[in-house]
Amino acid sequence: MGSDKRMRTPVSAWLGTAILLIITACGGAGAGGEIKLRFSYWGTDVRQKRTEEAIKRFEAKNPDIDVVAEFSGFGGYYERLAAKVASGDAPDVITIEVRGLREYAERGTLADLSRKVDTADIDGKVLAAGAIDGKQFAVPTGVNTWSLVADPKAIQDAEQKLPHDATWTWNDYIDLAARITARTGGKVYGTQQAFNPAFLQIFAAQRGESFYDGNQIGMSPRTIKAWWAVHRQLIKTQGSPDVARSVELGAQGVDRSLFATGNGAMGMWWSNELGAIKKASGGKDMNLLRMPKQQDAVSGGMFLQPAMFYTASAKSEHPAEAARFIDFLVNDPEAGAIILSDRGLPANARVLAAVRDTLPETDQKTLAFLDEIKSELTNPPAVPPKGASAMEDILNRYTDDVLFGRMDPDHAAQTFITEANALIAG
Repeated sequence: MGSDKRMRTPVSAWLGTAILLIITACGGAGAGGEIKLRFSYWGTDVRQKRTEEAIKRFEAKNPDIDVVAEFSGFGGYYERLAAKVASGDAPDVITIEVRGLREYAERGTLADLSRKVDTADIDGKVLAAGAIDGKQFAVPTGVNTWSLVADPKAIQDAEQKLPHDATWTWNDYIDLAARITARTGGKVYGTQQAFNPAFLQIFAAQRGESFYDGNQIGMSPRTIKAWWAVHRQLIKTQGSPDVARSVELGAQGVDRSLFATGNGAMGMWWSNELGAIKKASGGKDMNLLRMPKQQDAVSGGMFLQPAMFYTASAKSEHPAEAARFIDFLVNDPEAGAIILSDRGLPANARVLAAVRDTLPETDQKTLAFLDEIKSELTNPPAVPPKGASAMEDILNRYTDDVLFGRMDPDHAAQTFITEANALIAG
């Protein structure tokens, strides 16, 4: 449930891949006696530029280490990583999302970083999101939260008021979206639909349930049906586009969202996407809001999620140096000043304090929002079970069946739980 583009292929399939794709040579002593560390990560051109600068800074401080970056776009990242792992050619330092963490850790791919990387300035609850059975396999790069994004001008132009997000309900959200669409004659939709599992996770938490309960789904059919009912009601009241358009938008990034075309007033995204949303909208001012709640919600359900993690290969020939590089990325203010919020707002409190005043305006707004709601946040979810990487695709398939009327919600909820449990039970 990370903040980057969706993971589409199950981790078990990646790790079972037998194709050998060797991008760079195996780790070892480089020319001049330098130790070579291979570092794999994905991202945009901006991330690559910032990461290369951070690597140069690390190498200047550690002249005995040469970091070889293995960079790619998100598409195909895990397939290439799986091939390297399967062939015994894993990079020394590996970037990974929470959905695939257990799969890699329990196969013996990842090293336990406990006491090897300084984590004293990282919130214990956030740090726990990278731990399995007491072993710290992953260190969070930064944090964000799934939230509602609103265009205040679009709402005002529709002669509506921004909601009081500390108290608003799902019915309030649906009604506001419908009124915005109606007042603009359909030119601006009240909201864009979201189908991310993080949305359902928050929705379930408000009802006292969790997405996962060990190696099984922790949500009741009733909760899943109620979540689908929100989507169906938005479509019925025209608070959002019709089913086909909503599903199409749900599979696209912010650069093709209703905000980007000037046809939307609200939507749901990870908080660290606020800058990209503002850019896609042509520079419009955007607000982050709390998620709506059900009338008798036990909590707001929102949580801090590590945007991604740094991990180290259990078979690295240079484990101490790999840990030193990770320590630099998460703990050194100089690295923080270069990377800023590219991998989420810095998870290290000391680094965040050091770079706070240099963060872009949108990140300042995100940070202020997180400060405002921090006392309301629930604990980050535990590392999900094996197979969780495929959960978004499975959930989307059943959601599509319900919204298009191909499956009754009762039957769909039961069947989803059955299929999901079979996937993650192993």
